[in-house]
Amino acid sequence: MRLLTFRSTAGTGIGVLDGDEVVPLAADADLPSSMVEFVALGPQGLARAAAVLATAPRLSVDEVRVLAPIRPRNNVMCVGKNYAEHAREFAGSGFDASQKQAVPEAPVIFTKALSALAGPGDEVRVSDDTTATSDYEGELGVVVGPGGHKVAEADAWSHVYGYTIVNDVTIRDLQKRHVQFFIGKSAATYCPVGPVIVTADEVDDVTALRVQTRINGDLRQDAPVKDLIFDIPRLIAAISAAVFLEPGDLIATGTPAGVGIGFAPPKFLAPGDLMQVTIDGIGTLTNPCA
Repeated sequence: MRLLTFRSTAGTGIGVLDGDEVVPLAADADLPSSMVEFVALGPQGLARAAAVLATAPRLSVDEVRVLAPIRPRNNVMCVGKNYAEHAREFAGSGFDASQKQAVPEAPVIFTKALSALAGPGDEVRVSDDTTATSDYEGELGVVVGPGGHKVAEADAWSHVYGYTIVNDVTIRDLQKRHVQFFIGKSAATYCPVGPVIVTADEVDDVTALRVQTRINGDLRQDAPVKDLIFDIPRLIAAISAAVFLEPGDLIATGTPAGVGIGFAPPKFLAPGDLMQVTIDGIGTLTNPCA
């Protein structure tokens, strides 16, 4: 099922994207209006959504504004240097002040503030970055279903609700200056997410998906999810070893090689640029820079 959050003349709600039509789940008055609460219902919520899909009135996707599909309770959890080629390009860029390991021995976990969230089509305000070192990072996002603490790797797949796309936009100068990543990753509008959440049952093999990022139509990043250094079960186990995961939490799994700082000279974002992150089976997350 392809789930989305949207705004229409009737207000903001959640729904199912079926082709070019949106089926509002508000047709079932007992279903919640927020995606986090819907995700927490698990299979029961999906069964009721299927019933709505069969009978409810539909909207054309052109009649709504698609928003970020989910606002998790915890900060967006992110993984640094989780593709080997990107780890090496970051280590050689001069912007990695965090550690001496080029390829990490354990997952590098940081978070982005919820105030950084943006939706499909929203402007990313790179003009606010006085250092002019804003960079893109296309990533697969994992949406947590059942929460939990100290989840074993062997049980981790049962905690995956679905998948989305995250663009982990970063101010590189701040990332380097503050050593840790939070400040440079959390600028307002610097976390576009969407356009939909695709439930896990719709994805036969998530490792076969490709992450591609285009800037102004130029393909910059292109790698399969199977190239992750630390796979999804390892990430869930590592994060939940300390963090109590909540239903609807979002994990950005890492970005492939091809980010702006990997070029000589670096190719930083500028107002007027167009970012497009595509993951086959999920769609394309498009955001203009302003």
